[in-house]
Amino acid sequence: MNLSYWEIKSWLTNVDFTIVGSGIVGLNCAIQLKNKFPKANILVLEKGVLPQGASTKNAGFACFGSLSEIIEDLKLHTEEEVLELINKRIKGLILLRRTLGDKIIDYKQFGGFELFPINDNQLFETCFSKRELVNQLLKPVLGKDVFTLKANSFGFKNIKEQYIYNEFEGQLDTGKMMDALLHQTTSKGVKILNNISVEGFSEHNNSVKVRTDKFELSTSNLIIATNGFASKLINEDVKPARAQVLITKPIENLHIKGTFHLDKGYYYFRNINNRILFGGGRNLDFKREETMTFGETELVQNKLEHFLKTVILPETPFEIDMRWSGIMGVGNQKKLLVKQISNRVFCGVRLGGMGVAIGSLIGKEIADLL
Repeated sequence: MNLSYWEIKSWLTNVDFTIVGSGIVGLNCAIQLKNKFPKANILVLEKGVLPQGASTKNAGFACFGSLSEIIEDLKLHTEEEVLELINKRIKGLILLRRTLGDKIIDYKQFGGFELFPINDNQLFETCFSKRELVNQLLKPVLGKDVFTLKANSFGFKNIKEQYIYNEFEGQLDTGKMMDALLHQTTSKGVKILNNISVEGFSEHNNSVKVRTDKFELSTSNLIIATNGFASKLINEDVKPARAQVLITKPIENLHIKGTFHLDKGYYYFRNINNRILFGGGRNLDFKREETMTFGETELVQNKLEHFLKTVILPETPFEIDMRWSGIMGVGNQKKLLVKQISNRVFCGVRLGGMGVAIGSLIGKEIADLL
């Protein structure tokens, strides 16, 4: 790329912090760094026209985990680890709402509902029997029982007659959230360059040389905030996990309101603008969905449509309007990866599908490391 003197001088010279990725983590990190170091020259590099990964492609769930998901996590982590992770998600949501404001992100606390297939007695009985244990675990954080029972009031079919209900769960508008984050970031004087793919870097005594597909630059500090794509740049345990989504055309008199979970969090749906947005299904073929390639598969999309027809909208005609996918970052355990990799290189990745909840806090934690 043939850059001019002006371009190099104004955008690529005397850079104090370079952040790779303009998603929830990267932008929050930039905001927090600017608050800590008002005179710092901060540059964000983004490979897409819009933030890639999952930040603009998620379902807009303001949640910290369904009951079955938390029970599953307790099999692989200690109670202290699970509580710490949930606490971080809750703090992250509070920080996100405080940073942008509920009105701007169209936050609505309709509550969250977990549904159980009518023939899956084992999962429902497990959740029912361990509900009190999890409530006791979370009571010091939220002050009351989180998970209660509610009757099937939305007319879903082929599910148990009772939901597990969480009054603390909400939903937001992902597009409005990211637009507001981008606006707040640039209004503080942070520069964002799109369509720039970072291909590698090398650390020197006083700087890090960053190599992109368009140019090279030197920066005092480098921050990797690319989540599902992080393994391209750093040697850490972060695997990509594709999440497929569809959304219906508007449905007249849609009475469904809330965020809904199925099958240990692997399926999730919500209302938005008289539509149903429905995502998940990577557990149908974990290996195939462990990819950095965007796209949809017949296996997953057919399953989502089947659930729509047989469970969510069994007596309501609907049409699919759009389909898309996002790339999350996961690991063998649900432990966040926020660390200093070397003297001048840092990362905040492996959000485990909870970027909306925890991304703001991770951005702050990276800034605090600096």
